[in-house]
Amino acid sequence: MKLSTRCVHFGDLSDPYGATTPPIYQTATFRQPTASEVGEFDYTRSGNPTRSLLERHLAALEGGAYACAFASGMAAITALTRRLNSGDEIIAGDDLYGGTVRLLEQVLPRHAIAVRYVDAANLDAVRAALTQRTKLILVETPTNPLLRICDIRGLSQVASAANVLFAVDNSILSPVLQRPLDLGADVVIHSATKSLCGHSDVTAGALITNDPSLHEQIAFQQNAEGAGLSPFESWLLLRGLKTLAIRVKQQNESANKVAEFLETQPRIKKVYYPGLKDHPGHEVHRGQAQGDGSVISFTTGDPEMSAKLVEATKLFA
Repeated sequence: MKLSTRCVHFGDLSDPYGATTPPIYQTATFRQPTASEVGEFDYTRSGNPTRSLLERHLAALEGGAYACAFASGMAAITALTRRLNSGDEIIAGDDLYGGTVRLLEQVLPRHAIAVRYVDAANLDAVRAALTQRTKLILVETPTNPLLRICDIRGLSQVASAANVLFAVDNSILSPVLQRPLDLGADVVIHSATKSLCGHSDVTAGALITNDPSLHEQIAFQQNAEGAGLSPFESWLLLRGLKTLAIRVKQQNESANKVAEFLETQPRIKKVYYPGLKDHPGHEVHRGQAQGDGSVISFTTGDPEMSAKLVEATKLFA
């Protein structure tokens, strides 16, 4: 089955009334069979049929066996870092989403967890940064905001040789254009608020893996910290996923045209987009992704001109 078809069809809904679209189980608690038996669901913080369907669907789209849906992308990343202990280290790419940097620099140090930033495109630099304390390699590709590219296969080999967990944030491309698990990543991170939802009406996150032990740890944190996605937002995200493939295809096509146009403009100093042939990560990107995504960064070299450009922009997503 093509991924575009999987986006639309959720498989067996297992609905007792035969609903063809997922119901919203908007309930905090569930009636149990007897006083001594516990059913599949008991309390929505611990699990909910709507969220469980979403998690199965997300796992299938990323080619994974397990997924956990969170109240935000940051909640997802936080849950992943909870498996680290005081004294452990993270090697992180040196171009990351600002919210992730805030977590790494202002929260994790309180728990005596250190972070080393490296150019994740340089495998030798990543190897050199590894120590006995390193427990996680965390990267984005493409990165936010400079659209840098790292070699997922290469980093997977580096992480595996060092027995270090390897996580890839796939928020920009989505599984339509890139599936990090297929390339050797241990876990995929999503800010589902972005590509996956696509309607700017949900804040959500996800972690997807093939490792049952890792999934068990993540699911424990999701429940223990109350970070799971609500039933209604799970339903909204399921709705958004139906149009994921067609949205990403059109966004990818449009972004390429915009990036090529910007390159011809004399007032634009630099365009950052992996679809451009002069992008330093272009060849690596072409070898691991099926498209370039909807995000473009560019500079004018003049802060005043950049401010005027932003203020004059009519359509800004």
